[in-house]
Amino acid sequence: MAEATLTNLPADTPRNASLTDWIAVAAGSLGALLATLDVSITNSALPQIQGQIGATGTEGTWIATGYLMSEIVMIPLAAWLTRVFGLRRFLIGTALMFTFFSLFCGLSSSLGAMIAGRIGQGFAGGAMIPTAQTIVRTRLPPHQLAIGTTLFGMTAILGPLMGPVVGGWLTENINWRWCFFLNLPISVALITLLLTGLPAEKSSLERFIRADWLGIIGLAVGLSSLTVVLEEGQREHWFDSRLIICLSISMVIGFFLIAVGQVRSSTPILRLQLVLNRSFGSVLLIATAVGAGLYGTAYLVPQFLGILSGYNAQQSGSIMLLSGIPAFLLMPILPKMLSRIDLRLMAGVGLLLYWASCLLDTTLTAQSVGHDFVASQLLRGVAQILVMMPLSQLSMRAVRTQDAGDASGLYNMSRNLGGTLGLALLGVLMDRRSHFHDDALREGILANSQLAQDHMASSTASYLAQTGDTSTAQLQAFAQLANDIAQQASVMAYNDAFHLLGLAMVACLPLIFILKTRTAQAGSRK
Repeated sequence: MAEATLTNLPADTPRNASLTDWIAVAAGSLGALLATLDVSITNSALPQIQGQIGATGTEGTWIATGYLMSEIVMIPLAAWLTRVFGLRRFLIGTALMFTFFSLFCGLSSSLGAMIAGRIGQGFAGGAMIPTAQTIVRTRLPPHQLAIGTTLFGMTAILGPLMGPVVGGWLTENINWRWCFFLNLPISVALITLLLTGLPAEKSSLERFIRADWLGIIGLAVGLSSLTVVLEEGQREHWFDSRLIICLSISMVIGFFLIAVGQVRSSTPILRLQLVLNRSFGSVLLIATAVGAGLYGTAYLVPQFLGILSGYNAQQSGSIMLLSGIPAFLLMPILPKMLSRIDLRLMAGVGLLLYWASCLLDTTLTAQSVGHDFVASQLLRGVAQILVMMPLSQLSMRAVRTQDAGDASGLYNMSRNLGGTLGLALLGVLMDRRSHFHDDALREGILANSQLAQDHMASSTASYLAQTGDTSTAQLQAFAQLANDIAQQASVMAYNDAFHLLGLAMVACLPLIFILKTRTAQAGSRK
């Protein structure tokens, strides 16, 4: 009876993914979540980490920079290494490496050891992000891609949001070392899923020997140098620093080697010809802007709350986590939305909502606190879902199935580069606009000298009543005025930064019309 039923099924009945396929997808998504979580999990714990390993504030930034630097190098290498070692062997190896370096970081007692551990963590974690997207594209049939895309997309959104919250809670309630020890049980679960869900594959050492080594060296040198230049440039005063000059030269040399590899190698390490696909190239540009928005707002909101509103890391993290609420609420219906609604329409609406969320944050004042960000964070959460989920699926649909690994590497590299570039530009913008507004406010006070004199007289009288000394009261009044000016200038700079991020989202809207929603056929490069 069962055989007859199976025989009578229409020939075009779509094949559903097996349990093993879904285990593989779950493994990929868990690995990607682990990698994205660890990008920012140390942010809240940095003061405690720096205190115990004897690092200054400037030196401590390398704890985050080291991770980002190695992660962004590994992301585009993942497709090639998968072809060399096989997906299961490669991912299990990187999971073991991630576990080892997490333990190494947790036991570190010096800055050098911590940075070395974070570089190792980033290198292993960078492999888990693009391979998760590749698993979704290659293991699921077209009609179930939306579900897999939803699972993967959640990691890209929730990882950076949960990192500071989890790190802050562990630091406040247990110990900062648990920011790293937490990875051990998760890695055990990840390796178990990988062993169950992925089949064994043969290694191909010939691919390793005949690889585009010029491109690989150029990629490692160029991308790592670019990341450090963008991360450290503002702190090092850009080209006034010999370090930044040397790294910029290394970056140019690295990119030149990548270009040579594109010409000389039959299988270049970076498949840049995929960018000639107009739809895929447009996805990369939008992903870069969205990456800047995602990392930019994740930087601006906690900075404002911590510096101007006096929030601690855990309180700031709770406000940041608000943007994750829409992800949980929309999760049950997202696969149907991705299957039934035009992905271009979803992405366009998401960009507009992201602009609107940034617009809400352009009216901040020195009295703004956490509840002033509730509406913008919730709206931003909806926007991130509506933009990132369709983009992830469109990036895979724009290329052939056999190109999925290389396309995933480029897509995730673009998003991370966008985030790094966005943070660098925001650092420059905040610094310069703060000085600009500070000067403008001082000039305004001088232009209204009578008003300023009245204000100073009132402040001096107030301090005189407290101290009883006229000279001390005048100094305190001047100090208070300078502090008020600096605070107002800083608030205005934050408003400018949110305005710029909103404009970046709107600028991407024309690219929506270039995107295509149909699955790319073999050989298609439109």
